[in-house]
Amino acid sequence: MDLLHARLAELRAGAEAAVRAALPAEGGGTFQARLERDVLVAEQSGLLAAFNSGEHGLCFGRLVFKDGADHHIGRIGIRQDDDARTPLVIDWRAEVARPFYLATSHTPMGLRRRRHISTEGRRVTALHDEILDLSDTMRTGHEGPDADAVLLAALDSARTGRMHDIVQTIQAEQDRIIRAPHQGVLVVEGGPGTGKTVVALHRAAYLLYAHREQLARRAVLIVGPNPAFLGYIGEVLPSLGETGVLLATPAELFPGVRATGTDTPEAAAVKGRAAMAGALARFVRDRQTVPEPALVIDHEDGELVLDATIAETARRRARETGLPHNLARPYFAFAVIDALAAQLAGRLGADPYGGPNFLGPDDIAQLAKAIAESAQVHAAIEELWPTLTPEQLVADFLAEPVHLPEADARAIRRTAGAWTPADVPLLDEAAELLGADDSAERARAEAEQQRRIAYAQGVLDLSYGSRTQEFEDRDDEESEVLAAHDLVDAERLAERHEEADHRSAAERAAADRTWAFGHIIVDEAQELSEMAWRLLMRRCPTRSMTLVGDPAQTAEPGGCGSWRTILEPYVGDRFQHIRLGVNYRTPAEIMEVAAQVVRHRDTSFVPPRSVRSTGTAPWARRTGDLPGTLARVVAEELRPEGRLAVIAPRELLPELAGALPEASTGAAPDLTRPVVLLDPRQAKGLEFDSVIVAEPAALAPSDLYVALTRATQRLGVLHRGELPAGLAGLSRPSAGTAR
Repeated sequence: MDLLHARLAELRAGAEAAVRAALPAEGGGTFQARLERDVLVAEQSGLLAAFNSGEHGLCFGRLVFKDGADHHIGRIGIRQDDDARTPLVIDWRAEVARPFYLATSHTPMGLRRRRHISTEGRRVTALHDEILDLSDTMRTGHEGPDADAVLLAALDSARTGRMHDIVQTIQAEQDRIIRAPHQGVLVVEGGPGTGKTVVALHRAAYLLYAHREQLARRAVLIVGPNPAFLGYIGEVLPSLGETGVLLATPAELFPGVRATGTDTPEAAAVKGRAAMAGALARFVRDRQTVPEPALVIDHEDGELVLDATIAETARRRARETGLPHNLARPYFAFAVIDALAAQLAGRLGADPYGGPNFLGPDDIAQLAKAIAESAQVHAAIEELWPTLTPEQLVADFLAEPVHLPEADARAIRRTAGAWTPADVPLLDEAAELLGADDSAERARAEAEQQRRIAYAQGVLDLSYGSRTQEFEDRDDEESEVLAAHDLVDAERLAERHEEADHRSAAERAAADRTWAFGHIIVDEAQELSEMAWRLLMRRCPTRSMTLVGDPAQTAEPGGCGSWRTILEPYVGDRFQHIRLGVNYRTPAEIMEVAAQVVRHRDTSFVPPRSVRSTGTAPWARRTGDLPGTLARVVAEELRPEGRLAVIAPRELLPELAGALPEASTGAAPDLTRPVVLLDPRQAKGLEFDSVIVAEPAALAPSDLYVALTRATQRLGVLHRGELPAGLAGLSRPSAGTAR
């Protein structure tokens, strides 16, 4: 182990030295030098992050094969600094490492033995050897029948408020999901505690390893339900050496908008329906109007009349292009201007005796140019076919939600307020309907490029002149010394001085609404609305996706719940569905209580099978002083290590927060604090050593199911009124507990 860490230290020192050496010196250097420096810093910083991540649990396994091969398995691959580049540690994602996760005594996959190595820092704390070849007579004293002890030790360890990787304890069914092909849609369904989230994160790490070039360029997007969840999982991928992934909630997927508002459940449900797309499309068409009555425009050669006939013809031509609203607007404008120019030409060039028009095509073109410069004409076009932004369109729509049933319109109608998470898919839909007219921006970019080229040409001309004069002064007719203009033209020279974009693919993707990701992973996928799925499918045209969730936990008003409802509009039945059935988090005692809550409304419900039992029964206590009793119970339940969560209805959080000043709460609580106060939606995907559920009767059944299944060790319930039917059998706490 010391040899491995020494080699890791060498690699880390080399990367740090490379970064330091590449830092800008006084004066900054040439453009080419700065570019090369930035590339080197980005490359070495990525390596440095991977090396730093490998410090914890650098090597966790060893494989001894029947053919004599012997490999150590770890978080990252490390090679010796010799001519053969001999591997010291094999990356857990390499194909040769698969037997560590899949081999059994029935299918040894060529192994003689497999060793699990437990460490704390650089110190080995435990070894566990599995003999897979019965003919192997060597004994180390660390043999055992299987690796369950390693898994159970990991499951029983105290929580820290951050999810840890599971590279040391990946199970066979999890490994098959992690290494599944990245093409197409993979649905991973599983109840609470089945490890679906951490498996999805390891799948992201594996895909980035197996398809590095493609996915590093296109980036991977991981969508989580809320900021607390993203904070909870945020260290998993860096611990595996992967930092180029974008983590976001659905509310963060429209660049430039922060969705901090809150909808009523009714409003969120209405906004999430697919019918909103049609309503917005019709609302956009409503903004493409004709004048009633006709618009009269002053002109030096007499008034121009923009009537319904001209506008109707122009509108039809613009719509026939099939372009989004803003991109079709120039076609509308050109048609209007041409019609007005023809109208004016007919008046100015008319032969009083009925002969041909005196104006030719060039004359009419000049008239059209003059009309196009008229402020009144611009104002008329803007009135009939306005330039719109997504924010403006959605705000106007919410102020007067036409094309919806009256009850739905009443539920979402508002004239002011912050954007809500349910508004984000509407903004994205509006952006698709409107399009972005970037012609002015492209014209500015082209003008800037021409300016750069002209400047570069001037530099080359000066260089050419000075070199010519030098050769004339030297009278060296046979000189073949090359000048700058012999090596590069003005266009290439200008390109060298353009500012390069050195942001990572994930950083660029976060700022670009039209970015197409190489792969998308969605956690709690059942909670997303139909409109949210329209947004996500636009972000991944290749449909390379991993969806993770549990329909039984659907709680959001607009949530789809059904995989078929989610996917059928986009891929039909062409998706792979895998169900995880083993619960690694929740002890059997707690899982049985949670299952009773679901069985009360669904008698056919089958919960995931818990792999362990703690011997500690969940309890319930009725109290008239909920805040006071809660404060006493929390004080008694706290342990020197581990985390405790109080999960309660959202409306009770302010009252309970006053009784728990030590608890972290809010939209993004600090999960590393000993006590956290959450509502069930915030608790999705999280886990704690102890959980106290307050006032369960006020929670929706799906929310209650989530709250009850967050604990890894102990569960208690405090209530003022009667317990829900599924919890009626809970006993009072034993003596000395929650008194």
